[in-house]
Amino acid sequence: MSGFVFVLAETAGATGEISHWTYLAIAAFLVILNGYFVAAEFALVKVRLSQIDKMVAENLPFAKMAHWLAVRMDHSLSACQLGITMASLALGYVGEPAFAILLEPIFKMVGVESDKWLHIFSFMVSFSVITSLHLVIGEQAPKIFAIRRPQSMVRWCAPLMVFFFYLLFPFMYVLNWATEVFLKLVGLTGGGGHGSVHTEDEIKAVLRESYFHQQLTDSEHALLNRVFEFDDLLCREVMLPRSDVQILDIDLPMKELMEIVQKTRHTRYPVCKGSLDSLLGVVHVKDLVGLDTVDSNFDLKTVLREPKKVPESMPITLVLSSIQKSRQLMTFVVDEYGLIVGVCTLENVLEKIVGPVDDEFDSVEAPLIQKVGEREYLVDGSALIREVERELDISLSMEGVDTVAGAVMSRGRKVPEAGDKVEFDNATAEVLEISHDLAEKIRIVISDDSES
Repeated sequence: MSGFVFVLAETAGATGEISHWTYLAIAAFLVILNGYFVAAEFALVKVRLSQIDKMVAENLPFAKMAHWLAVRMDHSLSACQLGITMASLALGYVGEPAFAILLEPIFKMVGVESDKWLHIFSFMVSFSVITSLHLVIGEQAPKIFAIRRPQSMVRWCAPLMVFFFYLLFPFMYVLNWATEVFLKLVGLTGGGGHGSVHTEDEIKAVLRESYFHQQLTDSEHALLNRVFEFDDLLCREVMLPRSDVQILDIDLPMKELMEIVQKTRHTRYPVCKGSLDSLLGVVHVKDLVGLDTVDSNFDLKTVLREPKKVPESMPITLVLSSIQKSRQLMTFVVDEYGLIVGVCTLENVLEKIVGPVDDEFDSVEAPLIQKVGEREYLVDGSALIREVERELDISLSMEGVDTVAGAVMSRGRKVPEAGDKVEFDNATAEVLEISHDLAEKIRIVISDDSES
């Protein structure tokens, strides 16, 4: 292509058959051609293959050609680069003389007669004009347009790009081979491809940007963020701690056990002999429907289901899988010593994705984090450290603990008492209420040099 332009220009200079207006037309064509290759390149890089697949499914014009180019990304971009280079070289060869011919009469009119100065002034002005046109029309405008509308741009650039792909393929093959040789010399090997897989942090950044530009609602953004955090959670972070588990003691009279059921109104209960250390099984209230439970001969053991157990360090995704396979919606969490430290239900797991799920019999509980002042918050001791850190933008992390109550105990290095204050990097935690030697209610005051 550039060779054709060079030959055309030389012919014009030798024969005079081509006027300076023809030079200008060729220069304008080369600027537009350069812009086309730039637009095609940035559209190919910006658009995702999944978006092109959707356009193919919708049978949009030239979508199949765009897909053909996208799956040959390396060679397609090489064709764009080769086209840009050739158009730019040809423009530099043709553009300056074209404007110089037009400008020389003007300079002569203002008194510039010297051929030397005519050439210098013509070159300076023509160079400035050509460079400006090249940057604006041949680079910046098509680049920005392709970035903002990559899907439409990649389709409308596709037909001509396929033609150039075949036209320039011999040159591209040699250039790609030379590029690969050079990359091997500098130690870069492996598969090609200009696209890259997004990391989790990058996807979260994309979600934040989409939310900022109102492409995602508050609920959508919160839900998607919880999905990403879901896979990082461990069983001990979502379980109901042992101290809060309501059990049915097999040694109690059946009448008393039914009173406990009527009062607490849960669906499933662990049945034990004294405590969770002597777990016998799980009873579902449906198993008691229709039975004469006041009969003194009724044996609760006859309706027990075998308990399922998981380690406290099991990822929550595996806990969910275990619950689905066993069809037992209550599972018991054991520590490294084999002691039951809590229970985990399907509700506990799903609430980490969709938020609190309360039924008709659940009591209305206060939020785990409540703002009570300018930099002051009332936090439940069972709140997870990661959630409090994200919500308040502070650092409470302590190795080996998951809850705020655990962080307070670990930092204070003793069993907490009401009124204890613990200093963290950018916050102060004050214990307000104690339950079973754990800080149940904690006031957190953020330092002035932190942003809540």
